[in-house]
Amino acid sequence: MKQIDYYLALQSPWVYLAGRRPAEIAAQHGARLVYKPLDPAALFPRTGGKVRDERHPSRNSYAAEDRARQAKLLGVDLREPLFRSPNAAPAAYALIAAQSAGGGDLAGYVQAIGRAMWAEGKDIGDDEVIAAALASNGFDPKVADRGMLMAAETYGANLEEAVTAGVFGVPFFVTGGARFWGQDRLDMLDAHLGGRL
Repeated sequence: MKQIDYYLALQSPWVYLAGRRPAEIAAQHGARLVYKPLDPAALFPRTGGKVRDERHPSRNSYAAEDRARQAKLLGVDLREPLFRSPNAAPAAYALIAAQSAGGGDLAGYVQAIGRAMWAEGKDIGDDEVIAAALASNGFDPKVADRGMLMAAETYGANLEEAVTAGVFGVPFFVTGGARFWGQDRLDMLDAHLGGRL
């Protein structure tokens, strides 16, 4: 079975705009999608990037325009978040623990966390927001509490693995040595998995 390593940050608007499409593409091609959340603020300086606050204002303003256009094109509700720099680690730990436990809808959880931040004005570092996203997608809302240590270790390991794999942004997909950066490259990932690219 083919495997797609999906490097993501739950606070990323681009991960939110990717929505369920990575999971749908994986299912269509009989591939296993493995979610690998990481800390982009730790990834960027190690791979030549900059966090938003260090980027030139023209880059940030363009990114905001582009997000709005892509959201409109995809029919996704996207607003500027009330909590601009949340502590996304607890939500990432919950994703890792939920993936380990199995039995629920991981794509739904990722989408619920993105929607909470980018459409509902919620703090995705809040335990109640995370628990609600887990429960609404078929997971025990306490799964993260039981898997916290394992999840924290995996979160750090995902960063090291990402750097080694040549990942420099999110969302990023690696499968069979081929790399695809950005939610706007999902059609290329689909074509690659289908042997058309």
